[in-house]
Amino acid sequence: MSDLQKPQDNTVLYKINNVLSRIIPITTPLAVALGFLLPDVFKHLRPFVPWLFAMMTFSGALKLRVTELGNAVKNPVPIILFFFTSHVLMPVAALLSSTSFSFNPDIITGFVILFAGPTAVSGFVWVIIFKGDKALGLTLLLLDTILAPLIVPLTVYLLMGKGVTIEGGGIAISLFLMIVVPTIIGVTINETSKGKIPAVLCPAFDPLSKIFLMMVVAANTSAIARNIKFSDPFVWKTGLLCIVLTVIGFLLARLNGIIGKCDDEKSTSLVISGGLRNNSAVMTIAVTFFPELAVLPTLLSIIVQQTIAAVMGRVFFSREKGVREKGEGSRE
Repeated sequence: MSDLQKPQDNTVLYKINNVLSRIIPITTPLAVALGFLLPDVFKHLRPFVPWLFAMMTFSGALKLRVTELGNAVKNPVPIILFFFTSHVLMPVAALLSSTSFSFNPDIITGFVILFAGPTAVSGFVWVIIFKGDKALGLTLLLLDTILAPLIVPLTVYLLMGKGVTIEGGGIAISLFLMIVVPTIIGVTINETSKGKIPAVLCPAFDPLSKIFLMMVVAANTSAIARNIKFSDPFVWKTGLLCIVLTVIGFLLARLNGIIGKCDDEKSTSLVISGGLRNNSAVMTIAVTFFPELAVLPTLLSIIVQQTIAAVMGRVFFSREKGVREKGEGSRE
C-alpha cells in the first residue's frame, strides 16, 4: 500500500502503535497470563472473540492493494514454496513428531491444527521491521487467509481423519467470517477510496488491533485456564515441542529463499510468513470445535512465537537490513 498520510494530530496514535508493535513479544505472553490469572473476568469476552478477530483482520486488510497482489504473483515460485512448506511439510512434521512423543490424540490434533493454520497477520509488522518485500508479504497473507477456510479443515481431515471428529463446515464458516469477509471489505475500501479512508482509519485501528489481540488471547486462554497445570511435566514437554517445531518452520522458510533464489527482501518475507502462525485464529477454532487439550499447543505457541520471530530475524538478517529506526516500521 502506498504510504498513508500522517496528519500531525495523529502523532500520539502513531507513537502508541510504535510502542505496541515493539512489545508484541511481551504483550502476547502477558495476555496469556491474564487469562490464567483472571479467567472469571476474561471469560465474559468469549462471545465477542469472533468480532474482535474480524476487526483485527480488517485493520490489516486496510493496508492491502490489489496491484501489489498482482505484482507479487508474477513470480509464483516463492508463493508455491511457501504453501508447500507451510501446509504440507509442517503439518506432517507436527503429526510425526507429536506422535513419536506419544502424545494423546487431542494434543496431536492440536499440533496439526496449529501448523495447518494461516500465516499471522502480525507477521506483516515484522516484514516491515526487517525490511522485507511488503508486496510478497501482503500477497502471502492475503492468499493464505482466503484459503484458510479450505486448508485448515482439509488438512486436519487428511492427517487425522478417522482419529478425530471435526466440524469442517463450522471451521470453514468461522474462518470465512473472521478472516475472509473483513479482508475483502478492507481491500475494497482501500481500493475504492484510493487509500484516503485507510489514511484516516489506520492511525486508530493499528494500535486498537494490537489491544484486540491481547483481548482475544486472554479470552481464549480463560476458557481452558482451570484445566492447564504448568506444574505438570506434560505441559513443559508440549511446550518444548512447540519451540522446536516453530524453529524448524523458520529454518524451512529460510531454505525456501535459498531454493527459490530470492533476493534478501523476498527471503525476509518468506522467513517471517513461513515461520509465524495466526495463533489467535487457530486458538479460536481449537477452543470452539475441538477438545480442551487440543488448544494447549497453540496456547504455548502464543507464549514463545513472537519472541522466536524476533530472534530469528536478528539471526538471519544482516545488520544493514536490521531493525528500522524507532517508529519507522509502523508508519509504512
